[in-house]
Order: sequence, then C-alpha cells, then structure tokens
Amino acid sequence: MAYLFDHEGTVFFAIFMSFWAVSFLEYWKRKQASLAHHWDVLGFEEEDERPRPEFCAKAPCMEANPITGVMEPYFPDDTRARRWLTGLGILCGMVVIVIIFMLGVIMYRVLISIPLFQNKALRSQAQSIASMSSAVVNLILIMSLGQVYQLLAQILNDWEMHRTQTEYEDNLTFKVFIFQFCNFYSSIFYIAFFKGKFVGYPGNYTRVFGLRTEECANGGCLVELAQQLLVIMVGKQMINNCQEVAVPKIKQFIQRWKLKGSLGDRESTRWEEDYQLVENEGLFEEYLEMILQFGFITIFVASFPLAPLFALLNNWIEIRLDGAKYLCEVRRPVAERAEDIGIWFSILDAIAQIAVVSNAFLIAFTSDFLSRALYKYKHDGVLDGYTNYTLSTSPEGSMSQTCRYLDYRDENGAYKVTYFQLLALKLLFVIVFEHFVFGVGKLIDMAVPDVPESLEIKIKREAYMAKQALSELQVESRVL
Repeated sequence: MAYLFDHEGTVFFAIFMSFWAVSFLEYWKRKQASLAHHWDVLGFEEEDERPRPEFCAKAPCMEANPITGVMEPYFPDDTRARRWLTGLGILCGMVVIVIIFMLGVIMYRVLISIPLFQNKALRSQAQSIASMSSAVVNLILIMSLGQVYQLLAQILNDWEMHRTQTEYEDNLTFKVFIFQFCNFYSSIFYIAFFKGKFVGYPGNYTRVFGLRTEECANGGCLVELAQQLLVIMVGKQMINNCQEVAVPKIKQFIQRWKLKGSLGDRESTRWEEDYQLVENEGLFEEYLEMILQFGFITIFVASFPLAPLFALLNNWIEIRLDGAKYLCEVRRPVAERAEDIGIWFSILDAIAQIAVVSNAFLIAFTSDFLSRALYKYKHDGVLDGYTNYTLSTSPEGSMSQTCRYLDYRDENGAYKVTYFQLLALKLLFVIVFEHFVFGVGKLIDMAVPDVPESLEIKIKREAYMAKQALSELQVESRVL
C-alpha cells in the first residue's frame, strides 16, 4: 500500500504542486489588481479608510489625522502594544495546550496498542486500529479547540482597539490562523518528521514516561501520515459542510420562534421577512476554511497526492451550499470597501514557501524513495534484496532471541557507513529540491507582472487625463 504514494512519480507531483502554488498566487495578484481598479479601490486602505464605529465609540481621546488634518478618535499606541503582547501571550498558552493534547493523543495511541497487540485476533490490525481511532479523537479535539480559541481571539481583538476595519481583520486573522495552523497541523508534522526517528534499538530503546517511543508501521510512516491527513482533512470538510446546512436552519428556527406573534395577524412586509433571516457573520470562516485547505493540498501533498481531488470535490459542494445559505437563509450583507484580501495573501504566500521545504523533507526523510534509489545505484538498478538491506540484527544478548529491525546499524548498535551515505544523499536532495523550486518560482514571479499590461496602460492613461483636467482647471481659474 505504501508504494501507492511512495514512488518516483511523487517527486514530480510535489514539484508540480509547488509550481502550481507559486503560479496561483502570481495570477491572483493580477486578478486582484484588476478587481481593485474595476471597483475603484486602488490605494483605498492608505488614503480613504475611516476609523471603525466601535473604535470611535470607545477611544478615550481625540487627535488630528496626520494625512487629512481632521480631528479623529485616538487610542494610545503604547497601550495597544501592551494589549497586543498580552494577546500574544495567551496565543502561546493556547498553542501549549494544543501540544499537550497532541501528547495525550500519542499516549492514547501507545496505550491502546498494547491490549490490541496482546489479542491474537486483532494483532495484525492493531497498529491500523490504533492509528485510525487516534486520528478520529484528534479531529474531535482539533474542532473543539478551534471553536474555543476563535471566541477568545474575537474578545482579545476587540480589547486591542484597532483603528480601521483592515487593521482589525488583519490582526484577528493573524491570531486565529497561527493557532489553527498549530492546531490542525501539529499532529501531522509529528508523524511526518518525528515519529519513529528516535526509537533507539533492541536493548537501548528510548523511553518517555516509562513507555517506548512510537515506531512507524512496517510500511513506514508515510501510510499513517496519509491516514491522518485523510481523517483530518476529509473529516473537517464533512463537519463544516454539515454545519453549513444545519446551523443556519437552527438559528433561523430560533429567530422565527422569538419573533412569532410580534406581527399580529397582518401579512409581513418584505423587509420584515428579511429581518427574520439569520444575521450575516461575514466571510472570515469561509476564508479560513479555504486557507487551511490550501495548506493540506500543498504542504503535505507528497504524502497524500489525493488531497487536491478531495479539495476539488469539497469546493464543488461548498459553492452550492454557500449559494443556498446566502440566498435563502441569511440576511443581505452590508457592503464594505477593501483594496485586497489583506493578510490572507501573505499567509498564502508563507504556506507556499513552507510547502516547498515540507515536501523536500517528506520525500527525503519520511519516504523510502532515496534509500531505494541508493540501493539501485549500488546494485545495477535492481531491488532484489532491498528489504534485507534495510534491516539490522539486534545486538547479542539484548533479546531472548535474535530479531531484525528497521535501521542501518551493525551488531553492536552503531550506525553503518550506509546510514551516513544515505543521510548525506537526503540532505543533498533537500538542498537541490528547495533551490530548484524556489529558483523556478522566482523566475515565474519575475516573468509574470503583478499588474496586467493593459491595466497598467489604463491606470497611466487615467492619471494623465486627471493631470490634464487639473491643469485646464488651473488655467481657467487664472483667466477668471
């Protein structure tokens, strides 16, 4: 089963997805510039954006705007900085809680494996059962912690008193995404890069709290990583889609029940019917869902190549569910001007960079691609005897009987020369992979302008015409 994901094609698919992520962001910048010009919001955030009503109501003093000179509500920067640092401390505390829960899931997986291995009927499936059940437990904890922190982040962001809506949304997005990144991806990063790497060897196993550290299954950690991704990614999509359907209907039922009888026997007007709909909560949740999905299909695509397919299916369903929700179940949103998608683009760019590094290390250190390549190089391109090549013999006297285990060690437990050759090859692969992908990505960035040429000409033409009109107005005023 591991060979379905762990083969030569995985390398090329990971490279393709890295290039796709870079190209996607470049062409989104062009689309964003076109939309900003079409809706006349180029430079809006720097020049025209007004303070938030909540900020105006709670600000303790007034001060002149350095750009317009108009007196506006003002909140001291040093007080805001102290509040922001306090929020950052709470964020770090929540991340620590995520790590504690992750360790709890690891302990659950280790402890549940013991009775399963002792049962002869379940012994062959013990590791799979423990892995899948722990993934489901992990998903429940992830979704619960995510909801708790989003409420907490909203309270902290209100307390920090951000002046404009853009600043408010960017800071809220930063807080929530950092937490959700750790929340959703911490267990996946653990399986990908840490599980099975510090096991030790017979007679000298590494132990934590008296328990041996986890080992990868016979097929390697890549299979378990794919299972974890399947449960978390697809499980999250299913839960979110169920919420998209159920939550608005429940809220609408409660809203109509509260307003029942308030209109008497007369027929309600159009605006009264609209008021009975659920209040629109904005697009923050939709953005967050898409950004996390972007991370799943780029950061870990080398271990789960089917992730883009599941994302495509989810988007196809999501569009229709959102369409039904916004047309039939929620109130019409209040339009707000924005020049771009704000900090979300910076997050997408950061995820694309992380994806290159992550896929390089996944292919090099988690998959068996390079170890098979090295064996083929040494044995005229064939894999005969490869399994025996990857196994070591337990040190004499360490076990009741001689056993074989997956590692490159000699009879005394010391690493063989092969281990260091393979390590050097893995590090070389990571360096070459990263430099190649980042280099080509930079070329794509240079080759594709952020603003389409036709739009750039149009902007220059409008600036020229505005300058000409101003000159004519000045001449007319002098004549008069």
